[in-house]
Amino acid sequence: MESVLDVYKTPYDKKNPVVRMDESPKQLIKQTRIPIARKPGQDTKEDYEYSRKGVVNIFMANEPLKGKRYIRIKSSKTKKDWAYFVRYIADQLYSRAEKILLIMDNLNTHKPSALYETFPPQEAKRIWDRFEFIYTQHGSWLNMAEIELNVLMGQCLNRRIDNMATIRHEVKAWQQS
Repeated sequence: MESVLDVYKTPYDKKNPVVRMDESPKQLIKQTRIPIARKPGQDTKEDYEYSRKGVVNIFMANEPLKGKRYIRIKSSKTKKDWAYFVRYIADQLYSRAEKILLIMDNLNTHKPSALYETFPPQEAKRIWDRFEFIYTQHGSWLNMAEIELNVLMGQCLNRRIDNMATIRHEVKAWQQS
């Protein structure tokens, strides 16, 4: 915990940005019956039955000291999905950075092997060398990306949504608000 808090005290440095990263699944759920509309003083009534339409995975990276957040929505949550997201952070978001300090949990997909299973060895090494990985261990609550993901879920994805296009639309609207 102390090592993560020490990194959070680091002043802003565009050459060595401190970025938080997390991911969260969102179940795609379709209504099987039309909900009863909300009446004054009452909530909308939804039937307990629903139809599962799969799961999407929401990746988030944020840099609070710069006031930036980046979200990618994928149809799966694999090592390769994580590897491509990390490469996106390195090559698209922070291409001019010397070293990216990336705070994240120690999920089994967040390992060097994911990069080596996804990219040729030289490319995997190049990406890995762009980062200093800081794992939250048993303190994932310290990761601001996890906190923001929870806010995203509560503010705009806290209902039944049955397709990835709607999720993307809602997330884009949330980011712009």
